[in-house]
Amino acid sequence: MSKSISRVAYRPVGVLMGIAAGAVAGAIFRQVWKVTAGDGEAPNATDEDRGWGEILAAAALQGAIFAVVRAAVDRGGAVGVRRMTGSWPD
Repeated sequence: MSKSISRVAYRPVGVLMGIAAGAVAGAIFRQVWKVTAGDGEAPNATDEDRGWGEILAAAALQGAIFAVVRAAVDRGGAVGVRRMTGSWPD
């Protein structure tokens, strides 16, 4: 199968997997935040009662978790498309 066909086959799957990755990353972040901060909810950037350090730490942790989950999902999806089509999606 050609690369353009594998790319087209991957796009809708990639979009759905991206949405799922975001949901999974959010759930993981909430659990990690509960354990590490001992607090039920992570701070929002506009939360007046939270300090800069806590807000920036939460943002960094959330970003790292999202990036790792998204990379794992994207890589797994690309491997799956290659198995189905014989071509690596670009």
